[in-house]
Amino acid sequence: MTSYSKEVIADLIEGNLPWHDTRRIMSAYKDDDRFDKAIAALQDRVEWDAPIILPVSSHLFIADTAKGRHTLCECGHDFGHWTKNWKLSAAVLIRDSDELLAEIYPTADLPDPRWMELREFICPTCGHLHEVEACAPGYPVVHDFQPDLEGFYEDWLGRALPPEPGVAA
Repeated sequence: MTSYSKEVIADLIEGNLPWHDTRRIMSAYKDDDRFDKAIAALQDRVEWDAPIILPVSSHLFIADTAKGRHTLCECGHDFGHWTKNWKLSAAVLIRDSDELLAEIYPTADLPDPRWMELREFICPTCGHLHEVEACAPGYPVVHDFQPDLEGFYEDWLGRALPPEPGVAA
């Protein structure tokens, strides 16, 4: 089994490798410390010191902050406790008119805003677009990812999840 350096894993995460290298790395068996190298590469990318526990997306992380385990943007914006839907703390652009939808869709493909709206969830600090939902008007905001952190750490990584800061063990 091939073991890759943290730098190669960082290039993989950033999309800086040629496709044939990316495909080979993604298709091969994972080295035992791949997760730790990925976390270290992601930690190097952010300017804050809170340890990353798990990436939620390419620019959103569950991290151990002084206030507890929170969802943070790469820029450091705190979206709140990781068990809460981070989208409810995001800036949201709702495309619910012909004019706003036309900025995204060509005229012939324009959806009817009475039947569909686009919700763009944006970091209020850095402006990064984290996610987009296409849904019926009035549909509740989806909380689409709440991982089993303890199960992931214990069952997949074979070690205990670090205790949450400020929470008695």
